[in-house]
Amino acid sequence: MEVRVDPLVCEANGVCVGLVPEVFDLDDDDELHITQPSPPADLADRVRHAVRSCPKAALATDED
Repeated sequence: MEVRVDPLVCEANGVCVGLVPEVFDLDDDDELHITQPSPPADLADRVRHAVRSCPKAALATDED
């Protein structure tokens, strides 16, 4: 699995950060960073939930 964000769509609501802080991080400028673009398998379900929960649909995964 690979996770990506569309920075033009992301509003830095932080929902994903709250759900999977191991993978998503907001910096001081409210810019989202994906700290683990290829998260481990044990986080996959949580990452999928975070992607579905994004209020702006700015996140996506490329499943292998």
